[in-house]
Amino acid sequence: MKIRFPNLAQYRLRILFRGAFLLLAVATVAMALYVLQQEKQLSYKNYQASFRKTGDQILATLRHPAGQLALLNPRVDNGGAAALHPVLLPFPSLDFDDQNKVRQAITMSGCLVQYGDNGALCVAVGNNPWAGGFIYVAGSFVSDELVPHQRGELDIGDAHRVRVTVTLRGQTYRWIAPFEKNGDPNAVQTRGAHGRLTGFAADDSGHVESRPVKDFRGWIWQNTLCSKPGQDDGGAAATADCPRSAFFSLRLPVAVLQDELFQKKNPVWPPADLDNIQVRIEVLPPGDGPLLFDSQSAVAARAFAVGDLASLLLPGESLRIRKRGAADGADLVNLTGAEDHPDDSSRLLSRLVRRLPVDEIGPPNESRESVVTSSGIYDVSLSGDERSVNRSLGVVAARVSWFVGAMLLALFVAWLIIEIGIIRRITLLTRRAAKVSKIVKGSGGLDQFNLSDLRGADELGVLASCLHDLLRRVKEDLEREEIRAEQEKEMWHAVGHEIMSPLQSLMALHGAAESQSSRYINRMQQAIRVLYGSASPSEAFQSTVLQVTAIDIGIFLGNVAHNAPLVGIADVRFSGGPEGVMVRADDYSLEDVVTHVLRNADRCRLPGSMISIDLKTTETAATIVIHNVGPNIAEELIDKIFEYGVSDQLEAGANGNRGQGLFVAKTYMAKMGGTITAQNVTDGVVFSLGLQRV
Repeated sequence: MKIRFPNLAQYRLRILFRGAFLLLAVATVAMALYVLQQEKQLSYKNYQASFRKTGDQILATLRHPAGQLALLNPRVDNGGAAALHPVLLPFPSLDFDDQNKVRQAITMSGCLVQYGDNGALCVAVGNNPWAGGFIYVAGSFVSDELVPHQRGELDIGDAHRVRVTVTLRGQTYRWIAPFEKNGDPNAVQTRGAHGRLTGFAADDSGHVESRPVKDFRGWIWQNTLCSKPGQDDGGAAATADCPRSAFFSLRLPVAVLQDELFQKKNPVWPPADLDNIQVRIEVLPPGDGPLLFDSQSAVAARAFAVGDLASLLLPGESLRIRKRGAADGADLVNLTGAEDHPDDSSRLLSRLVRRLPVDEIGPPNESRESVVTSSGIYDVSLSGDERSVNRSLGVVAARVSWFVGAMLLALFVAWLIIEIGIIRRITLLTRRAAKVSKIVKGSGGLDQFNLSDLRGADELGVLASCLHDLLRRVKEDLEREEIRAEQEKEMWHAVGHEIMSPLQSLMALHGAAESQSSRYINRMQQAIRVLYGSASPSEAFQSTVLQVTAIDIGIFLGNVAHNAPLVGIADVRFSGGPEGVMVRADDYSLEDVVTHVLRNADRCRLPGSMISIDLKTTETAATIVIHNVGPNIAEELIDKIFEYGVSDQLEAGANGNRGQGLFVAKTYMAKMGGTITAQNVTDGVVFSLGLQRV
């Protein structure tokens, strides 16, 4: 059995349109997948480079003295606290007597807590228990020129002084240390004020002991330059009311810590409760004025802590720091990178991102290094999770999916509009045209086809209109052919009855073979059979041969207007025209044309109105304009009035009007090389007859 495939030529346009939109949709999805695949590949490479960079940055931070200080004090957080807590320094002690050494030590260690422009403080203990169990305080504040306390005077309120409060294990230690200038108190120091801070024990009420504390040590140095720009005098000594920065260092003897050290053979250092020791520093001006500096009330900038390394970690990365040789073996620090966005991607998109291929993944993202400090070795482990890249891409894919969905929706809407507005009409037009082709090859059936629902102003609508008009004309031609056949039959019967019978009688009278009359009667019978038996009247008019000559159209129209009343057409006026206008026409046929038009104008004009004839000329043509006042021609008939059998009167055939006058006029004008048109005007109808000039 032979399989027959349908002819795809008739579906070519539909396949083209639908295939184009399908390719656009596939290309949109493929483009989105390609972009995601390239983004995943680039993200993997960037993540590996970023992981190595993060590891190097963490190690560099921890190997810095500030990082080592954070390792020694992993749980201390002085930023924003109500009181300061001592930190463990990577040095045995501070050389508090030397300003430069103290500044260098606290700056390099990173233990300074900044208080904006008001000053800075560092509260710490050394890493060697045999240094005496002291708490060291160093920092700076801004003040006017320091006022010294005169040695030997009991009242210390007339000088600048530092008040220190230490609270630990339920006990509170208070000292007040006034500034005492070195050397002659009345001497002018060109290098700034420099002196001791002599500590006196104080109680809760503020009462100060008369004798200073032996182990309390303190020094203070004030700069000669003003802290605010523009107040110095060309490098000379600053004025007395110029605020200047003062740097001080203290060594605080805490009896509880010292007793604990000397009562045990193997003392524990630093103290286990180092984080619970609270230290408050206040700087008092001379007299009862407001505090120049208060560590408890001032807003402090948090010092660097190990927890700050979490900001360097990307989502999915973890950092573990463990002290080598620790008894419990627990992690000293365990940090994890925070998720920068919620996982709002769908499972389908996440699975799609995971399945996207990557050229090369590279080595596992894991780093193990060590940091050597004075107190021991710390193992640093950094591990990364590449799945965080997939999660990030999943979020990006979720956002991109909205744009891809919008593009696909736009393509679908465009396809739907074209499918309904164009493809559907093409399909219907193709099917109906195919059926028309089959029926035309057969017989009959054109009445069932109607393309008026597909007509419109666009290209397909114009095509449908043309096909609709063509079918209508074909239908009319078929009907006209049927009418012609019927008329031929009627004409034959009339000729046979009116002419053939007398000819038969003449044939009976002159039927002898030797008679010459019999020959002419036979020729007349043959001519009648050829003229009326094989053609309709319309075909007879169309086959007429005219004798075209040159005539004076002005004189011709004047005679027609003058003789019009003789044929029953009154009130015809010719407005005249140029003399000697010669045109190509048949005199008798042109008169028939004008007479047919005048009869139609006479039938349709208003009673008593005039029919006007005008002549318009150009170099190559002459136009006869016939105007009558009356009703307009119906719009549906104005393009059909020159067809055979068309009339605007009901039962025209019964009244002797066969609808052939204007048909004869158009036929004769065409044979003379002219044209005839009809046009509705405001007050009636105008017929224009165009002829060629000689």
